[in-house]
Amino acid sequence: MRRCAWPLLRLSARTGLALRHGGAVRFLPAAASSSSSSSSSGGGGLRAPDTSLFVPVPLKPVEGAAEEDVGAELTRPLDKGEVLKNLNKFYKRKEIQRLGAENGLDARLFHQAFISFRKYIMESSSVSADLHIILNDICCGAGHVDDLFPFFLRHAKQIFPMLDCMDDLRKISDLRLPPNWYPEARAIQRKIIFHAGPTNSGKTYHAIQRFLSAKSGIYCGPLKLLAHEIFQKSNAANVPCDLVTGEERVYATEDARQASHIACTIEMCSTNIPYEVAVIDEIQMIRDPARGWAWTRALLGLCAEEIHVCGESAAIDLVTELMYTTGEEVEVRNYERLTPLTVLDYALESLDNLQPGDCIVCFSKNDIYSISRQIEARGLECAVIYGSLPPGTKLEQAKKFNDPNDPCKILVATDAIGMGLNLCIKRIIFNSIVKPTVNEKGEKEIDSITTSQALQIAGRAGRFGSSFKQGEVTTMHRDDLLQLKEILGESVPPVKAAGLHPTPEQIEMFAYHLPDATLSNLIDIFVSLSQVDGLYFVCNIDDFKFLADMIQHIPLNLRSRYVFCTAPLNRKEPFVCTTLLKFARQFSRNEPLTFDWLCRHTKWPLAPPKNIKELVHLEAVHDVFDLYLWLSYRFMDMFPDAALVRDIQKKLDDIIQIGVCNITKLIRASQSGAAPGAAEVMSESFPLSRTKRDVGTVSDHHDAKSTEPLSVTLDVPGERRAKSIRAQRSATRQEDLKSHGRGSLANRLLREGLLTQEMLRQLESEWQDQRRSGRYGLTSRRNDQSSSKEMGKKKK
Repeated sequence: MRRCAWPLLRLSARTGLALRHGGAVRFLPAAASSSSSSSSSGGGGLRAPDTSLFVPVPLKPVEGAAEEDVGAELTRPLDKGEVLKNLNKFYKRKEIQRLGAENGLDARLFHQAFISFRKYIMESSSVSADLHIILNDICCGAGHVDDLFPFFLRHAKQIFPMLDCMDDLRKISDLRLPPNWYPEARAIQRKIIFHAGPTNSGKTYHAIQRFLSAKSGIYCGPLKLLAHEIFQKSNAANVPCDLVTGEERVYATEDARQASHIACTIEMCSTNIPYEVAVIDEIQMIRDPARGWAWTRALLGLCAEEIHVCGESAAIDLVTELMYTTGEEVEVRNYERLTPLTVLDYALESLDNLQPGDCIVCFSKNDIYSISRQIEARGLECAVIYGSLPPGTKLEQAKKFNDPNDPCKILVATDAIGMGLNLCIKRIIFNSIVKPTVNEKGEKEIDSITTSQALQIAGRAGRFGSSFKQGEVTTMHRDDLLQLKEILGESVPPVKAAGLHPTPEQIEMFAYHLPDATLSNLIDIFVSLSQVDGLYFVCNIDDFKFLADMIQHIPLNLRSRYVFCTAPLNRKEPFVCTTLLKFARQFSRNEPLTFDWLCRHTKWPLAPPKNIKELVHLEAVHDVFDLYLWLSYRFMDMFPDAALVRDIQKKLDDIIQIGVCNITKLIRASQSGAAPGAAEVMSESFPLSRTKRDVGTVSDHHDAKSTEPLSVTLDVPGERRAKSIRAQRSATRQEDLKSHGRGSLANRLLREGLLTQEMLRQLESEWQDQRRSGRYGLTSRRNDQSSSKEMGKKKK
């Protein structure tokens, strides 16, 4: 029987036999097999997949022998020693490796598949009858090791199921024609109007006027604050308008009927409801590495007769090209700034020179805390605004600063003021022109701010309709001023590509083909296989993958898992991440997350903060409430108490406002609670890996899950030296510490808020390194002090 049944099988192995998972055999000519496999492994102009992302599916060896070992009955029991020798010969055959490559097994996959195949055979107490007979023939010299290839390929496709469906996976991840994803929008001829201009040019105002005059309309903005502002303006103008954000829906009418107008955050816009007018604000954020997909979706998919796009003129060419692919023309309306903006010829240099209406812009919380304390030490009141503050607190701080009857005349803020807040600022003062960014490796770097950022922030000074008819811009330090002028003088690089993101439907189709892959792995494979043309790019998915890995062990269906992974949270806040994990675990048990459950896990009610650490924790709790509301919008039955949570969130907002108003007291309390001679103000969210000084390409990545506007990646022409003046000043402080002793000067700097514990540790480390290298030996200390004084005189 074996002598007549298996020659055909051996022959087929050499002529391109392919086997399916169930063992059913189909014969293919060698040429056809080669053609098919080459297309699945990157042929036909397609790039080869990144096989490092292919995670093998574990196959357990057969431990218990079958009732009747047919293979042994037909031949004899296998000699595992001889089997091992022949398996190793099989692995080393160049012809076998070539056949593997033709079937999609590159060197990495071939090796992994063989190790699994060998382990399966050697550790199984019995194997299938056909494989048993082939192995026995080879050991007896009646067969050739090449005869194992069909069985090896069958095993490889069992542990790497993507090999059998590579063509389907490529089709699913083909992102080259995004306009075709929105048939409703393609069914109408839309009119696209681009309102282009700098900050404070009235471009958004004109678009909103058309929005208000339309029979129906939708406003899509990057922030809850902006959506809320349009919501209020529209209803104040007797145009009923609903508010839709990720966390809530507010109806204009008491009977909760949908209004004809909607103001929403851009991720929440509907591409199915028809409107007369749609407004897409801050269109330049279409290039954002994390959120750009939302602007792409709105631009291509909104069903509106008129699409009014507002933003920087740098996005005109890209929008025009995108609309060319949809067969729609773009009408461009250019605007000039309504009030003059002057870059001063002198720096502030000292906080003693502050004037009413000044806003000091910092790029870290430590600087915010330090400067606000120094200002209040001079008898002045200041408002504080930074990204992680709740929207209500930001609005209250802005109201306090804008109120002419309030003694608070100074604002200390991060670049969070760049969008969404109406502020009466006379002069913008850049405390620094460098800011922390995150590169593609996840490392923190220091880069100079981009022209787009500088213009966005500087443009907040002297806004039209405010009490200041002219805006002014300068820096805190004289050495920064020249570089700021250079940055502001450069043209903003054009926006070159629009972001895309895999949809839940695409991931579900991937999961159908790869049922054993994790969600994080599915996303990786999708991006690896995805094809985009030059007008698009795939958005950063690191935060999505982080959450996917975090909740992977929790049993959830794919759609629910996907929703949890798109939740807007800052992954650098452990308390928020831990709470999301608890949410997912409770959800998986089908147990509703009630108000009482949430109060227990957040220890509500909470008291006003007594130090900075407690203030930061309150901000994290506010984010947890936001997360609950966001999930309640998507799983109403499992998060049933949204109204109660919204009520306590407002109370928490008031508590945080108390803390922010007393921020200098919190700083002092934090310092008094720290070790003697140390100031525990606020550590950065992650350590500085390295400082980039030669900048050819400036990238400003904000946290993707932030509720604030995300920064964008810009290609800046030419090279610009990004000088870190703070590093120079730190070196000077180190010299002072060395010259005058750690005691008095260090304590004074700590008391004044000019030095933090983190900075002090860094200075100590640098000083020790320099001393060990012999640069600052005991014998040269006096000479070094004198040279330091001479350098100080030259700088002055």
